[in-house]
Amino acid sequence: MTAHTLPDWIRNAPALAGLDPEAQARLAALVPQALPRGAVLFRPGDPVEGFALVLDGRVEVFLTGANGRELLLYAVEPGQSCVQTTLGLLGGEGIYSTEAVTVTESRVALVPKPMFLSLMDQAPGFRQMIFSAFAERMGGMIQLMERVSFQSVECRLAAFLCERAEAGRVQATQAEIAAQIGSAREVVSRRLDAFARRGWVHTERGAVRLTDPEALGRIAASGSA
Repeated sequence: MTAHTLPDWIRNAPALAGLDPEAQARLAALVPQALPRGAVLFRPGDPVEGFALVLDGRVEVFLTGANGRELLLYAVEPGQSCVQTTLGLLGGEGIYSTEAVTVTESRVALVPKPMFLSLMDQAPGFRQMIFSAFAERMGGMIQLMERVSFQSVECRLAAFLCERAEAGRVQATQAEIAAQIGSAREVVSRRLDAFARRGWVHTERGAVRLTDPEALGRIAASGSA
């Protein structure tokens, strides 16, 4: 199979376009699947059956505690990897303990476990792609642990609002914000009320409008309120 006969999804993905021809030919047999927003890729207890190559869109991976609280562990976008999937395929019990959900319309190609393991063993370029993405993802996980462990809720909330605001507005429910910053909805609600009393935000149904983004930026940078 020549470069001209490869599927567009391989030619247009930088990480895949650099693989050796044999690895590309094997991946070319896969058929990407279009997924709507809100599709569940896996849930806790599901077996790890393959490696999902995210070609378009965004997939978020959540951990749910015994009390029902959710924590966003990481998001997977084109060129990135899912830590738990990689670990489940390479060793361990091979069972998911997290949930992965598409937050936008997405396109995913699933590499079956036998093909994944064979490519890891026989295709150096594929192996390097997986390990590089894994290392980058682990760095992000360490940063998450640092934020949740050492930064105040106010700091994490202010940083989230500043980073996610579009035209001065964040479209997200308080439960969604809580999952993103590793807190409880009730805590987020109280902190948003405090921000509103200071004139920094205005809460709306399913959204938060930033009325003083400069003040929020200072809180985000300081690590305290």
